Amino acid sequence: MIKNEEKMGFWTYIFLWFGAAISIAEILTGGLIAPLGFKMGLAVILTGHLIGTGIFALGGIIGAREKLPAIASTKISFGLYGTYLFSILNVLQLIGWTAVMIRSGANSINLITQQLWQIDNLFMSSIVIGIFIALWILFGNDGIQKINSIAVILLFLLTLVLGAVIFKDETLFTKIGDGSLSLGGAMELNVVMALSWLPLIADYTRFAKSEREAVWGSFLGYFLGSSWMYIIGFGAAIVSNNPDPSYMMLAANLGIIALGIVLLSTVTTTFLDVYSAGISFLNLANKLSEKNVGVVMAIIGTVVAVAFPMEKYEHFLYAIGSVFAPLFAVVITDYFIVKKSEVSSNILINWGAVLVWVVGIIIYYQFIKFDFILGATVPAMIITGLIYTITWRWISNWKLVIKSQEHYKA
Repeated sequence: MIKNEEKMGFWTYIFLWFGAAISIAEILTGGLIAPLGFKMGLAVILTGHLIGTGIFALGGIIGAREKLPAIASTKISFGLYGTYLFSILNVLQLIGWTAVMIRSGANSINLITQQLWQIDNLFMSSIVIGIFIALWILFGNDGIQKINSIAVILLFLLTLVLGAVIFKDETLFTKIGDGSLSLGGAMELNVVMALSWLPLIADYTRFAKSEREAVWGSFLGYFLGSSWMYIIGFGAAIVSNNPDPSYMMLAANLGIIALGIVLLSTVTTTFLDVYSAGISFLNLANKLSEKNVGVVMAIIGTVVAVAFPMEKYEHFLYAIGSVFAPLFAVVITDYFIVKKSEVSSNILINWGAVLVWVVGIIIYYQFIKFDFILGATVPAMIITGLIYTITWRWISNWKLVIKSQEHYKA
């Protein structure tokens, strides 16, 4: 966990978000883009990540300026009860991500242990990852930034080896798309991955030495790390028809090193999910311990990973986009265009903002059906923001307000 008095600088954010991006889930998602072929797929990966990470960085600006956790910043637009609702939604999506990460990592670890020691036990692989995440939370308080930085450097060097294995195959560069995936669908898979981190970024930028360092460090760290992971999975799916990096690492005779890559990447990324799930939950019950809540979230995520099949998560990504794209479109519009930055202590819920958010969810799913070339997140956020900009003066009085300050609980 990060102490309030600790101030984070540019390189800390670079390592933090690069490390967050180095994950099996991002590699596997990159593999889904292979049907576009090499040239078009690469262009979509880079363009989608520029757009998605740009939106992600806007949330970081709010956190750095206002020193508010990501979900608490929604109080600016939606009021106290609004943050309670979004805290619940964020906890659910983070538990979902925790389960996806644990299950993806466990599948890869299980493949490696089968090859190395003939051990086939997916349940045990999931439990081991869950235990490591819980230990990271319990004992990672002091020096967590240094540990994370060392892990990221090691993982980056090992992914370079993995990249060399993929890109030495010249057939990669001549692959032509087969038409089974649309440009809009591929773009959305890139944008929405960055968007899934939007409810978390301010949890970290609020501890920044400066806004500039926090925003640029976060932007560059996630853009470079996530783009590289997507490209590895994308290339692997074209070359070997299987984006799971464990196959390639075993083929390269990395053995124990492969096991270390998977375990470290899963733990360092999933730590951010369970930590921010704990922060969001504390918005509902602020007397609990951050560390204890984080451990509980890790346990719940592990149970979900063991109990449910989490391998097919494209629809989970779309569900995240449908909820959080219009939500943060309202918050970003309120903060940067309407110029509302103060958290009012007497507003329980802003019904007008909630209505615009619901309209934004409907718009998102319409663009999913329409299969727009830029995906669904970008047009849904733009249209939701425009609706809010045009109507906010009219709907600003649609609020539930408490009459006495003494009833308000921050």
